[in-house]
Amino acid sequence: MSGFSPDWLALREDADRRARSAAIDAAVAAALAAFPEPRICDLGAGTGASLRALAPLLGPRQHWVLVDHDPALAAAARRVLAAQADAARPDGADLVLDWGGRELRVSFAAADLAADPAAPLAFAPHLVTASAFFDLASARWCRAFAGAMAGASVMVHAALTCDGCDAWSPPHPADAAVHGAFRAHQARDKGFGPAAGPAAATILAEALTAAGHAVMIDESPWRLDAGDRALIAALAEGTANAAREHGGVPPDDLASWEAARRQAASCRIGHVDLFARPGR
Repeated sequence: MSGFSPDWLALREDADRRARSAAIDAAVAAALAAFPEPRICDLGAGTGASLRALAPLLGPRQHWVLVDHDPALAAAARRVLAAQADAARPDGADLVLDWGGRELRVSFAAADLAADPAAPLAFAPHLVTASAFFDLASARWCRAFAGAMAGASVMVHAALTCDGCDAWSPPHPADAAVHGAFRAHQARDKGFGPAAGPAAATILAEALTAAGHAVMIDESPWRLDAGDRALIAALAEGTANAAREHGGVPPDDLASWEAARRQAASCRIGHVDLFARPGR
């Protein structure tokens, strides 16, 4: 899967946290309260944003397994989490954190998720979570993953999966053309087959429901305004670059769109959160 820089992950983290569905996060916390030390496997963990968002909602002892294919991100996660904790100590390859009165054991792992959607089961998780991950994987991979997790009675949490419902303000004449080119580029293979993009959450929900899990879905859009100027500019640049690489938008129109969007008053970038647990 294509990598993401620590700078980009840091830039988006505040918007991610504001966007997360409080109802979904509360349901996750309630389900994990049944376990004295829940084991949570975070796919594409980056620098540990999911841990920072969820850990304060969970019980006094937690075991996190952060899975990322990029050793540099894993090393960054170790540094960042140790610096942010009230106290941190190594325990073999793990990191043990005092996090707001909670004890978090954090393991770091690499797994060939593309080759084996069931790979997270090797860590015996109660919950597999991922943020902004499943829209990068293929429909086939998402279905295989869902089947494997449901077959093992593992809970699944998918945060911030894009749904394609984006809106920028004020409108621009090239919005539709740029949006179309961007979505076509988004569907390219990121290492897991042609990316499911905005269909990913629906694909996961249908597969998990068919396998016997109870599924909750809630909207979790970014709502960006003048206080998010750096993120808006980065989104405008990234979207324009993807549209440019795909082609089909006249260069002058694309340049005008990017210039306008860098200074956009606001934008809404659509996502959904999903939580699935065994039973109905």
